Amino acid sequence: MALSRSARRPARLLPLATAAAAAFTLAAAPAAPPGAPGVGDPYFPNLGNGGFDALHYDLGVSYQPATGRLDGRTELTARATQDLGSFHLDLQKLEVTSIEVDGRRARFTRSGDEITVTPRRTLEEGERFTVEVVYGGVPLPLGGPIVFGSDYGWMKTDDGVFVACEPNAASTWFPSSDHPGDKATYDIRIDAPEGLTGVSNGRLVDTWDEDGRSYFHWRERKPMATYLATATIGKFDVRTGTTPGGIPIYVATDPRLPTGNVDVYGITAAVIDHWSKVFGPYPFEETGAIVDDMPDAAFSLETQTKPVYSAVRSETTIAHEIAHQWFGDSVTPRDWRNIWLNEGFASYAQWLWDEHKGTRTAYDAFRAAYAARPAESGFWQVKIGDPQRDTMLDRAVYTRGAMTLQVLRERIGDRAFFRLLPAWTKQHRYGNADIGQFIALAEKISGQRLGDLFHTWLYTTGKPALP
Repeated sequence: MALSRSARRPARLLPLATAAAAAFTLAAAPAAPPGAPGVGDPYFPNLGNGGFDALHYDLGVSYQPATGRLDGRTELTARATQDLGSFHLDLQKLEVTSIEVDGRRARFTRSGDEITVTPRRTLEEGERFTVEVVYGGVPLPLGGPIVFGSDYGWMKTDDGVFVACEPNAASTWFPSSDHPGDKATYDIRIDAPEGLTGVSNGRLVDTWDEDGRSYFHWRERKPMATYLATATIGKFDVRTGTTPGGIPIYVATDPRLPTGNVDVYGITAAVIDHWSKVFGPYPFEETGAIVDDMPDAAFSLETQTKPVYSAVRSETTIAHEIAHQWFGDSVTPRDWRNIWLNEGFASYAQWLWDEHKGTRTAYDAFRAAYAARPAESGFWQVKIGDPQRDTMLDRAVYTRGAMTLQVLRERIGDRAFFRLLPAWTKQHRYGNADIGQFIALAEKISGQRLGDLFHTWLYTTGKPALP
């Protein structure tokens, strides 16, 4: 974050049922342990769900910008990790019409943002199963201190919706196991009034107009965390092509935005090709950007393959969000305590981009940032290796996070440092990782003990002495 035609038609969304129609009685499932309502993330204990591993989401999203209403159908394919008599899904505020497990209607109850699903039979450990949820309503964004005091999630615009969900807002628009530790592949099918464009992750599989609606089918074949999914809708000018290195690129820009001096398409292409040399091969099938007129969202987000920008502030903002495709999207934190693995690395990439362009070295950027913050500043009071929920996106996590990497580079030398970065992205490609694993790899590659360095820069308060 930086702040036949019928054969390809998406499944028809069922009309929302009345509460009375949904309150039917099914035979009770055999007794078996329930799945946990969350994975136990220390910052968001009820996010994600225990007892199963999400494998694939097939999302159908039908949106009416005039009213803000979303009608959705989600089919989740999962694997049981224990015998399951019931399991949970995360869904915030939207009303559920029906749930089926393996094609059979299932009982469900709701407590706040948790949906408890009881299938007609016990799901056995290791068994693959499908869950289809039909739901609808008017999604609302989340707020609070976490994302720079801004709203985030499903945010209505003048002509559609801007969707940026870090850390916990994916479940405001689709039922899911909404935690970065449970990644899956995706098909995302969007329909909206004709003339609007729906942009999502991966590559565009198909698009057509029918009965006054425009349809878009996107597919992300690589594992993706829920918070990185988007279904942004609006009027866009679209430019496609390939980077000089041959990576497909898709950039959608709100035509109302001034062109300015930032060539999003050209800079994205150049940054992708450069980072592919520094961080290892680009991990996804396509790259690009979504640039929307969203003045109420004071941030950009590294949505997988298509970073979303409420306003592109600079070339280094693009360098930051594209770096996240390696650090955060392909290699995703095991839990939200490990957010430094996202923001510290992407922020350091901004310094590396300036270094690459000959503007300023990372050495000079580090020392300027260090000098600009007095010892009594609150900047030095955040333990960025465990920054706590409400300050997980504090500026210190970004800038002090980048400082940590520069200190590491100076300690182990350029040769080891620039071996470490692609080794890290290769070792955990498409998976999840934590800070301890990065430290272990850094020590292995450098042949040095580095515990003191990381303890000082990640886990202590106060302004450290310069190396």
